[in-house]
Amino acid sequence: MIASLAIGAVGLAALSGLPGLLLRRRPALGQALSAAALCAAAALGGAAAASVLAGGGAVSVRWPWHEPYGSLALRLDSLGAFFLVPVLGVPALGSVYGLSYWPQAKHGYRAVRLQLFLGLAAAAMGLVVLADNALLFLVGWEGMAVCAFILVRSEDDRPEPLRAAWIYLASAHVGTFALFAFFSLLGSARGSFDFSAWRGMPAAGGGLLFALALVGFGIKAGLFPFHFWLPGAHAAAPSHVSAVMSGVVLKTGIYGLLRATGFFEAPPASWGAALLVAGAASGVLGVGFALTQHDLKRLLAYHSVENIGIIAMGVGIALVGRARSDATLVVLGFAGGVLHVVNHALFKSLLFFGAGSVAHATGTRDLERLGGLARAMPRTALLFLAGAAAISGLPPLNGFVSEWLVALGSLGGMGLARGDRAAFVVLGAPVLAFIGGLAAACFAKVHGAVFLGHPRSPAAQGAHESPAAMIGPMALLALACAAIGVFPALLVPALARAAAEWSGLPAGEALAAGAAAAASARGVTLVALTLLAVVVALAALRRPRARATAPVDTWGCGYAAPTARMEYTGSSFAQILVEGFRRVLLSRVELEAPHGLFPRSAHFATEVPELVLDRAILPAVRGGEVAAGRVRGLFSGHIHFYAFLVFVALVALLAWRFLWW
Repeated sequence: MIASLAIGAVGLAALSGLPGLLLRRRPALGQALSAAALCAAAALGGAAAASVLAGGGAVSVRWPWHEPYGSLALRLDSLGAFFLVPVLGVPALGSVYGLSYWPQAKHGYRAVRLQLFLGLAAAAMGLVVLADNALLFLVGWEGMAVCAFILVRSEDDRPEPLRAAWIYLASAHVGTFALFAFFSLLGSARGSFDFSAWRGMPAAGGGLLFALALVGFGIKAGLFPFHFWLPGAHAAAPSHVSAVMSGVVLKTGIYGLLRATGFFEAPPASWGAALLVAGAASGVLGVGFALTQHDLKRLLAYHSVENIGIIAMGVGIALVGRARSDATLVVLGFAGGVLHVVNHALFKSLLFFGAGSVAHATGTRDLERLGGLARAMPRTALLFLAGAAAISGLPPLNGFVSEWLVALGSLGGMGLARGDRAAFVVLGAPVLAFIGGLAAACFAKVHGAVFLGHPRSPAAQGAHESPAAMIGPMALLALACAAIGVFPALLVPALARAAAEWSGLPAGEALAAGAAAAASARGVTLVALTLLAVVVALAALRRPRARATAPVDTWGCGYAAPTARMEYTGSSFAQILVEGFRRVLLSRVELEAPHGLFPRSAHFATEVPELVLDRAILPAVRGGEVAAGRVRGLFSGHIHFYAFLVFVALVALLAWRFLWW
């Protein structure tokens, strides 16, 4: 029954775009039916996942497949169940959001194509989560990459989405090549490409395998320095596609890392250390880049890099725990990382939907041209604020719970023996605190620049609230963020069981460690709720009463009223923090200071190029093109050079044949 629900969910998601394609003469009905089908697929998948997480145990099915090394083997366990919910749920909410944000009646064939490939992308990701065979996994993985490529270039009449889509596709295939090598080495070692044959493998000498998995899955996850494709793709896609890319496509990389490391019996502590370092770098640099951005969606994209770093830190702590047979480290790291996967899917989708609502109402995503939108868009402002508080790790919302578990796991490293090189995991706690403080500052900048103050452009002055089809999914996501934050103990037992299944720990030890973590998170949440209630009560008591006479302003020395030019911009608000990252981010500053008593002009702007893409990859590609052109010019038209190259290649092949065979 559970297997049928999961398979039905994937199949229905794959077919969900057909109503929009077949009913093109009735676009509103076709798009609504497509959204309903994707929502039904999410409901089926959620029911299957809930059955497994409630203690029903893993389910698997297998059918014959005549492809070499392949088999139609599907399996849903606790790890897959936690990923299946956002994989199907976020695209479903995005399809509902798109009814008003990206209506088929307005966008025509582009909306039909988007809805069709949104369902196919959800189905491909569902196949990745359910696959129990390497070849079947790669089929889903490649299908997801192609569908995401088409979704990113939805607005194919503009150059920015086309460029971002091709960069994404190229990087995705580099990762796929690494995964081909990873799966080939494992398959040749075990004589089978079924995941069931790989479980319990010794980790000795597996450094190359881990490196291949880290590259292949790290590129998809957007882990630094493999994140270079992410900001452009997230910014160029429609907002509900950006929510899917950030909320779930990135998480398939995390799922792959967890699944791959779960094959090995006792991974060395160095694997966990590598993920801890990469996660810390992603977290700090991701939020540092976000502070410098002026484009709202590009800013949110860099926060995806930050949160992927937090998840990687949790997985790294869990791997260190497995190496040291420490149940507390395993459960806290795994539970914090996997719960943050779910939490990030919720609050980041909420924030991208909020960014889309702002762009829908104003026609711009430039922070410097917004402001004062809370008056015209009160619902969007409130829901965006909820997402901003959640992503900043503030209690009593869900982001705090998962980051708290990861921090507790980091502090659990103090229990390691003195002189143990793995004891450095305790440094994760101050890194998390640093990341959280910067994230809070960044979203104070964003919410203030977008929703508070006065409008700074005609676009902001003409803003209007978004329709119910856009507000509804945002409200559901905000409620989910609050529910997990207030009732974290509901998910921790399932997370502990999944950690035991992934690591091979006794279930009793895992559940005991999970219960202690849940009690700790619940205690902090109750304190936060109490403080919040006190603050709200004091604010209500201090509200000024209505006066019989209107107040009169005192003489202000010629000052009449505040204007938008007197407000802090996003750049000026974050300038002090950005200065601290200048040597790392290599930012450029344009400053024209005012001069004289009556200055006619003044200008201040900052620009931060993408550190990896703009500073390393693109210059290397351009240099290769120049070198290739010069070599082509040398050999063009000279037949003796071609003959010489053929001779050298033949000699090399003969030498390799006789020396190595």
